[in-house]
Amino acid sequence: MQSVHRAVSILQVLAIHGAAGVTEIATELGVHKSTVFRLLATLEARGLVEQHTERGRYRLGYGVVQLAAGATKADDLSLLSRPVCRQLAETVHETVNVTVHDGRAVISIDQVLGSPTITTNNWVGRRAPMHATAAGKVFMAQMDRGELDALLAEGLEAYTPRTIVDPATLGRELALIRERGYATTMEESEIGLAAVGAPIRTLDGRVIAAVTASGPTFRMNEDTLPGIVDHVLAAAAEISQRHGYPRRG
Repeated sequence: MQSVHRAVSILQVLAIHGAAGVTEIATELGVHKSTVFRLLATLEARGLVEQHTERGRYRLGYGVVQLAAGATKADDLSLLSRPVCRQLAETVHETVNVTVHDGRAVISIDQVLGSPTITTNNWVGRRAPMHATAAGKVFMAQMDRGELDALLAEGLEAYTPRTIVDPATLGRELALIRERGYATTMEESEIGLAAVGAPIRTLDGRVIAAVTASGPTFRMNEDTLPGIVDHVLAAAAEISQRHGYPRRG
C-alpha cells in the first residue's frame, strides 16, 4: 500500500514541475532515491511516465491522459471529500464540514453528521464569519499581508464574549496556526460550540477549502481536542492527496 501512495505522489510531483529528476523527486517526497527510481521504472513500463529529452529527468506519459479521460466529476470537491468526511465523523463522533472561502466569510459546501444524539446545526450553504470560525482562521492564516490587513481594517465583530476582536491577538493566533497546521475555536462564534479545522490543498499547494469537526464543548474541550486534531489533520491530508497534493514519506 505504501508503494501505491508513493507512486501516486511521484505522478503528482511531475504534474507540478513538468519534469524532474530522481534526486529532486526523492528530496521533495522525503524518500530514498532507490525507491523513487524503482517506482519510476514501473510507471514508465505502464506508460504513466516517460524519460524527458534531458537525460535523467522524467515527465508524465500519455497513459495519464488516457486515465484522465475516464474521470467524471473529478473536480467536485464535495463528492471527492465525502468518503473521507464520513469516516472522520464516524471516528470522532462529531459533525464534519467542508468549507470554502467567500469574501469576508466562509460557506460550508458539505456536512456529515456525527453523534446521533446531540449535533450542531446544518451549516451547508450558510455564511459564517472568518475570524470566529476554525475554517475561517485556516484561510486567514494563508492570506498575504496586504489582504489580511485589509480584512482586519474593516473591524472584527464580536459574536460571543470569547470572539477574538483585537487584530494583534488574532495575528498571533494566525501565526500559530501557520506553524502547527490547524485552527481551533472555543465558543467564539456560538456559546457551547467548539471546532477544529485543517486546510485542504490542491496540486500546487494552494488552500482551496478547510475540513472541520465541530461539536458541543462538553465533548470537545482541552482534554479531547488533541485526539480530534490528529484525526482532522489526517482527513485534510487525505482529501488533499485525492485532489492532487503530493504525499510525503
